[in-house]
Amino acid sequence: MNIADYRILRNGAGLLRLEGRGWLAVAGHDRADFLQGLLSNDVAALSPGSGCYATCLTPQGRMTADMYVFADRDRLLLDVDGSVADRLRERFDDLVFTEDVRIENLTAGRTAFGVHGPRAREVIAVLAGVRACPLAVCEHRAFDLGSGAGLVARTDDLGVEGYRVVVERPAAGALQRALAAAGAVAVEPAAAEAVRVESGRPQFPIDMDHDTIPLEAGIADRAISFDKGCYVGQEVIVRILHRGQGRVARRLVGLTFERSTASEAPLPSPGASIFSGDDEVGRVTSTVRSPAVTAVIALGYVRRELAEGGGARVDVALGTDRAPAVVTGLPFVSADRRV
Repeated sequence: MNIADYRILRNGAGLLRLEGRGWLAVAGHDRADFLQGLLSNDVAALSPGSGCYATCLTPQGRMTADMYVFADRDRLLLDVDGSVADRLRERFDDLVFTEDVRIENLTAGRTAFGVHGPRAREVIAVLAGVRACPLAVCEHRAFDLGSGAGLVARTDDLGVEGYRVVVERPAAGALQRALAAAGAVAVEPAAAEAVRVESGRPQFPIDMDHDTIPLEAGIADRAISFDKGCYVGQEVIVRILHRGQGRVARRLVGLTFERSTASEAPLPSPGASIFSGDDEVGRVTSTVRSPAVTAVIALGYVRRELAEGGGARVDVALGTDRAPAVVTGLPFVSADRRV
């Protein structure tokens, strides 16, 4: 990892090209009511310019996707991981019967950049106008690049202030130049990954996948409305919260490894087993070398009893050996940390 890039994200405005995102447009008079029954957050409450973070669940309460939902005057734009865009469109299409709903996959024609860090709002203010900043999380605004219209939305993907900037693909070069001229500095993905893991921010489908219940990943406060009506998977969520007092069998936690291994040790692989004594109790999902913690840190799932309170000592499979680690509360590093 380039430490200079990491410092840009912690102190300035880092620029990332986002190649892996997908976008679905949901139009039609019944679009909000249609998605209200399929997504975990309150889509019907959105007004133009607002948005929310949400999940799409199976009837068993497990995630098929997470997404940002951005409301325009005549459509809802779903910002999803690109690997699930086609599957979601097909699923939604299959569920349209008499509703006035039209779903279009816009992924092939769109591209996006992320601008992250404490000076990101200054960059976005230059690009989209001072009135557009600061935005609340999931608020969004249209802007005119000259070579085409774009959308800027606050998403805080890395756990620090951050913005998604989306344009039609032919305008990507012009947008990148405009962002650089406004003060954004291109950074490598490894630096962004370090900030994300330090912030304890799970990413789909890396730290959350099709076996994950949102309550396990700690995203309920962002992704679930507990006041809206029924949606697919709600019964499982409500049963866990009310009958189980919110207890799930496993939870996403931080893992801090021996500080002396921060610079030279190999990193545990995603999927590496976590042990308590001889018992396998979980798995690792993401691992980085953290400049702020000065140690190897990871995100992973462990049994509930090990997650509660933090401080439990575990071992993580590392090749044919095991590396000792301590279960650590999230985030590892606060959003306002400077380096």
